[in-house]
Amino acid sequence: MKYLVVIEKTATGFSAYSPDLVGCIATGATPQAIEQTMREAMAFHLEGLALEGQAPPPPQAYAQYIELSA
Repeated sequence: MKYLVVIEKTATGFSAYSPDLVGCIATGATPQAIEQTMREAMAFHLEGLALEGQAPPPPQAYAQYIELSA
């Protein structure tokens, strides 16, 4: 499955979350690190759902840039 991941710059590196996987978050020092850490967090999250007998949530979130005149 393909899930949306939102990555944000922080004062100390990067943070990420997936709107479709509630509570699934990660942090990292570099863009490459956050992507890898988030992949691991998502796999762990889905593994936990499976162990509890829950199906993975269907991907529903999407992103869209909206341009505004300043």
